[in-house]
Amino acid sequence: MEKNQYRPETNAVRIQTEKTWQMEHSTPLFLTSSFTYDNAEEMRATFADETDNNIYTRFSNPNVDEFVHKVCALEGAEAGYATASGMSAVFASFMALMNAGDHLVSASSIFGSTHTVITKFLPKWGIEYSYFDINKPETVEALIRPNTKMIFVETPSNPGLEIVDMSLLAQIANKHNIILNVDNCFATPVLQRPIADGAHIVTHSATKWMDGQGRVLGGVVVGRKDLIKEIYSFCRSTGPAMSPFNAWVLSKSLETLHIRMARHSESALTLAKALEGNPNITWVKYPMLESHPQYAIAKKQMSGGGGIVCFELKGGLQSGTRFLDALKMLTLTANLGDSRSIASHPASTTHAKLTDAERAKVGITPGMIRISVGLENVQDILEDILQALENSK
Repeated sequence: MEKNQYRPETNAVRIQTEKTWQMEHSTPLFLTSSFTYDNAEEMRATFADETDNNIYTRFSNPNVDEFVHKVCALEGAEAGYATASGMSAVFASFMALMNAGDHLVSASSIFGSTHTVITKFLPKWGIEYSYFDINKPETVEALIRPNTKMIFVETPSNPGLEIVDMSLLAQIANKHNIILNVDNCFATPVLQRPIADGAHIVTHSATKWMDGQGRVLGGVVVGRKDLIKEIYSFCRSTGPAMSPFNAWVLSKSLETLHIRMARHSESALTLAKALEGNPNITWVKYPMLESHPQYAIAKKQMSGGGGIVCFELKGGLQSGTRFLDALKMLTLTANLGDSRSIASHPASTTHAKLTDAERAKVGITPGMIRISVGLENVQDILEDILQALENSK
């Protein structure tokens, strides 16, 4: 594997598995479940972790290693492990690093499935949790207990685009010798590098912006070497490994991530500005709008706002469903981060399992619409949204 000797966007293109005897220009697929050895001593040394040889694709694979190495270079991380999905990455980051009797402090503004893991499954294994309002990070320290092991946060959050000062959370985590775990899915390492702001591990759903075309599932956790060693050990035994094919797709996708995120961010900001003040909308939220409550923090720790825009329709739930039905170009699907623009209604889909009170607490209102801004001409995206607004009154 080539060294990380260049700037991040160059590393995303140039980091590559060592060429085979065929001298291929593009990394081939290594579709094999296991790997062979020339003799018994080489096999013994490999199983004893005395070599870098591969053993079994559930543990490691050249395609997966290439993808992980690229993400580590982009995030500035020491090590990483790739998983079958974003949720398996989040779950592994919890279960590998916390034990029965430990305590998790998490922002309440998180993805619906992450909320389910924290509130339904972690307590089954004796792991306690406390939620904090992401808009009030100053309340975090009061929640720290002697058994607190980790702080978890999404920034920007899904779907409400709340933003938290990661350096502030890092100060608290370091003061109490606990792990800061940041889900960086919405921003990607192109727009935000949590490790530079003090995070100890970073999780991603690679299914989203990293893939960028809605083709494959994947997740990845990167960070401090000692913490990733524990995550690797947990995943090696429990099996949530990324497939070589998905890793091959994702590694190639990373080569264009910088270009795509620049276009997504540019179009999203144009769309957000155009929608502000629309008579059919109560509010618009986007990190790089000056009206965003954490605009100053976003400007400090992000180089761009990303590709998600949220707004609240007047008329609530019924207006939300009418709006979705009135769209002609935008896609209705359970995904984001695609080259094609996507519209969703979080209250009835991704966060439907939350109670009305729980949704209200994390800012998910009945009429909230989440737009994943694609790579189409931004005027076409805007025109479709505007006509849907008019036809959903």
